[in-house]
Amino acid sequence: MAIVARGFTGRGRSDPALPPGQYLTQDFPVLSAGPTPRIDTSRWQFTLATETGERQSWTWEQFLALPSEDVTVDLHCVTKWSKLGSHWTGVPLEEFLGELDTSAEYASVSSYGGYTTNLPVEDLLGGQAWIAHRYDGEDLTPEHGGPARLLVPHLYLWKSAKWIRGIQLLIEDEPGFWETAGYHNYGDPWREQRYWGD
Repeated sequence: MAIVARGFTGRGRSDPALPPGQYLTQDFPVLSAGPTPRIDTSRWQFTLATETGERQSWTWEQFLALPSEDVTVDLHCVTKWSKLGSHWTGVPLEEFLGELDTSAEYASVSSYGGYTTNLPVEDLLGGQAWIAHRYDGEDLTPEHGGPARLLVPHLYLWKSAKWIRGIQLLIEDEPGFWETAGYHNYGDPWREQRYWGD
């Protein structure tokens, strides 16, 4: 007998917006690798570090003063659920990386709580990624990564690090938490890149 986790509402439907092997859910399941950090915005800080060691940081107030966008995107979790048409507000990564003089090709994203994940820098640019602070018109809750999380919807959701704290630009790739545990280094849902070897 299969066990169904709370938040799953069925096996979905045939839909061209669903990548292979994914099931549709109307809910937003909460999955985390550890305890949920509770970060007071008065202490929150986001830091961007280049491969040369240059650092720039933003407080919560400075972050909110940056231009934000409202976006509607589909989410795909490696555990095979998909949520279509989710509504977010966030600062596009171009606001942080667009004018930066860097030759780095990789990024290591770190979170409050110690979580890390890795991505190619090009996947953070071109209107593909945001630091999101609102979901469905409301402030982002801690369970979903608030006060702010990375949002990279074209990759499996583990790449959209919750409770974002910083980005380190790198010349060489450094796999993060799930990648060192056997998850695929890139994580394209349309190619079903769930694990190493996929």
